[in-house]
Amino acid sequence: MKIVVLDGYTENPGDLSWGELEMLGNVTIYDRTSYEENPIIAERIGDAEIVITNKTPISRYTIDNCPNLKLIAFLATGYNVADYEYAREKGIPVVNVPTYGTQIVGQYAVGLLLEICSHYGHHAQTVKAGRWENNPDWCYWDYPMIELYGKTAGIIGLGRIGQATAKILNGMDMKVLAYDAFESEAGREVAEYVTIDTLFANSDVIFLHCPLFPSTEGIINKENIAKMKDGVIIINNSRGQLVVEKDLAEALISGKVYAAGLDVVSTEPIKEDNPLLHVENCLITPHISWAAQASRQRIMDITVANIKAFIEGNPINVVNPFVS
Repeated sequence: MKIVVLDGYTENPGDLSWGELEMLGNVTIYDRTSYEENPIIAERIGDAEIVITNKTPISRYTIDNCPNLKLIAFLATGYNVADYEYAREKGIPVVNVPTYGTQIVGQYAVGLLLEICSHYGHHAQTVKAGRWENNPDWCYWDYPMIELYGKTAGIIGLGRIGQATAKILNGMDMKVLAYDAFESEAGREVAEYVTIDTLFANSDVIFLHCPLFPSTEGIINKENIAKMKDGVIIINNSRGQLVVEKDLAEALISGKVYAAGLDVVSTEPIKEDNPLLHVENCLITPHISWAAQASRQRIMDITVANIKAFIEGNPINVVNPFVS
C-alpha cells in the first residue's frame, strides 16, 4: 500500500514516531499541505491508496483526480473538511479517531476558566518584572479574584468531553447544569439536565462541548447572550463556528459577558480581522486543547489501528458507512 500523510507536523512535530505506520506500506509524509482547496493536494496523493489528513481538505475534485484512492483517514475526530458523502458514493471509507483527548480537552476547558478567574500568567509576569520586590504591600492583584465554589456551570453538550469537564467542576463544588439533545444515565451522574434557556438563565459559566451541527452553529449569538446572566463567562474549546464572533465581541466590550476563554475560532489560523482578536477580556489560545503528547500518541495508535483494520478488510471507525 502507498500511504500519503498530507499534514503530519501538528500531530508529530518530532516527539513521536511514524514507525508503526511505516510498517504498513510505503509512506510519504508532508509536514504541511494547503488548508484550502488546491490542486497540490491531489498531486501529492498521486497514485496512493491511502491518504491521511488532519485539516487538509479532501474534496470531490481531489477524489476524482486520485483514482487509486481507497481510504481517507483523519488524524482527528472532526472530518468535515472531507467530502465524505461523495467518498461514500465512490466506495471510499472515511475513518476518524473518535476518542483520544477526552480528559485533556476537559482539563484544558477548566484551565481556561481558572486563568480567567485568577490571571496566573499576568501576575507571574509582574513578579518576574520586579513589581513584587518593589511593592509596598506583601501582595497585590490587578484583576478581581473570582472564587468558583458554589457557582453554577452550564455545559452545552454532555458527551464524553462534557462529562469529563463536569467531573472536574463537581470536584470544585460547583453546581453543574447541562443541555444535550441526548440525555444519558452517565450524564445524570455528573450534571442536572435542563432546557437550553434554563441553562442560559442560571449559569455563571457556560462551556461549549457540543459538535458542530446546523442546530448548534452560532448557538452563542446576540439573542442567546441576552438570555444569560450579566457577567457570565463563556468557554469554548470545541468548534469556533458555535460562536457568532461579532455578537460575542460586542457582549464582551459592553460587559454583558465578563470574559471568554477560547481555544478555537471560526477561521483557523485566526485572521487579523477577527472581531475577538483585540478584545482585552477575551483569552484566545491557538487550538491546542488536544496537543499533549500522550493525546497525540493515542491519535497515532488509533490511526494505525484504523489502517490495519482496513487492510485486513474490516474497517473500523468509519464515519460514512455504505448503505447496502
